[in-house]
Amino acid sequence: MARDQKDSRSNLMRENTMIKKFELSDLRACSEIMVSVYNNEQWQCQWSLETAQDYLRDFTDCKKFIGYTLWIDGEIKGAIFCHEKIWWNNSEVFVDEMFISPNLQRKGYGTELIIAVELYIKEHKFAGLTLSTSRYTPAPYFYKKNGFSEAEHVLFMYKEI
Repeated sequence: MARDQKDSRSNLMRENTMIKKFELSDLRACSEIMVSVYNNEQWQCQWSLETAQDYLRDFTDCKKFIGYTLWIDGEIKGAIFCHEKIWWNNSEVFVDEMFISPNLQRKGYGTELIIAVELYIKEHKFAGLTLSTSRYTPAPYFYKKNGFSEAEHVLFMYKEI
């Protein structure tokens, strides 16, 4: 799916670049990219390819899954995995996972994936976009740059067992 609407955050006319709807045949390439993004000092993860595929497959199996892939020169270089969340007054989209190949980060491609989801939200007249991310990485800066703000009314909690 190539976008035809312009957004000031994105250089939409990049040669050999497309945003497409996720297809199940994209799963392995997406898993490989995810492993390359998160298995490092910054994120401190140790994903295997098999576990990454299982993890992403959990999202794609979701009844209200929404996913897009970033294609450059005929290869997948990033993806965003989301799902629709029903809410009492207006549904929203939750970003479950997003990643761009490490050598292509900070070049606007993540913004292009966000814009694809925003267009979906506008089409369906949903309320907006929500997500959670690590405070200790550059991710919060990226999301704030793309119009997100911290939700003061929400507290993410965790209990180790």
